[in-house]
Amino acid sequence: MSIWRVILAIIFPPLAVFDKGCGSVLITFLLWICGWVPGVIAALVILNNPER
Repeated sequence: MSIWRVILAIIFPPLAVFDKGCGSVLITFLLWICGWVPGVIAALVILNNPER
């Protein structure tokens, strides 16, 4: 996980997980719409997952 991905996850979470798949983008986008903090947390968790 690079520093640029972390900064992008803080600014616009759905764009940070764009290459992780449609499901990740959709979940992150919906959480981001519900509130900024849940979207950022979801993006950071998805980016920090070593299996993907």
